[in-house]
Amino acid sequence: MSGNAFFGVFAKSPIKPIEEHITKVHEASATLMDFFQHVFKKEWQQAEQVRLQIRTLERQADVMKRDIRIQLPRGLFLPVERTDLLELITQQDKIANKAKDIAGRIIGREMDIPSEIQDDFLIYLSRCIDATKQASNAINELDELLETGFRGREVILVEKMLVELDAIEQDTDEMQIKLRRQLREIEGEMNPIDAMFLYKIIEWVGDLADIAERVGARLELMLAR
Repeated sequence: MSGNAFFGVFAKSPIKPIEEHITKVHEASATLMDFFQHVFKKEWQQAEQVRLQIRTLERQADVMKRDIRIQLPRGLFLPVERTDLLELITQQDKIANKAKDIAGRIIGREMDIPSEIQDDFLIYLSRCIDATKQASNAINELDELLETGFRGREVILVEKMLVELDAIEQDTDEMQIKLRRQLREIEGEMNPIDAMFLYKIIEWVGDLADIAERVGARLELMLAR
């Protein structure tokens, strides 16, 4: 009996929940777009409501992560390494955690994003969210990969998706450099502590893309095996 046939004897596959989890954490990161629209306008009450939405999504992702860990089968019946799936879910979960941290830090200080960098900041954030979306798209091919035994056209499709994910992450690196330069030009006009925290927020937003790339790297490792 093949590994996939063995996998079929389990009443509850862990693969679909893993796909649902990456969709959830991407939703948490994508909600930052709405959050920052309110932040730019100093609409702190509305921003707080969106922060609570992000926190709820992060908590839901945490519950999903724990359930997957508990229900993930042990032993020879799993068609992929159990440790690979556990590491994959750990990396995925960090996306939602980072989104929650970003929103929490902004609200905690009611941070003002200077108007001079708002447009480029939003473009940068959007591109980082593109990375989490691309990671979600790739992970949502896991069930098809299992059905094909990690062979054939499906592998080629996913590999192309991961190449695109790497390209998106490289874009965000360049955007972060540009944004930091813009902030440096105006930081003298800001409260030094506010400037310091804004540099950190720019870094954390970039972490969304970095973590998404690490999710892709875990999937790529599974393809290689």
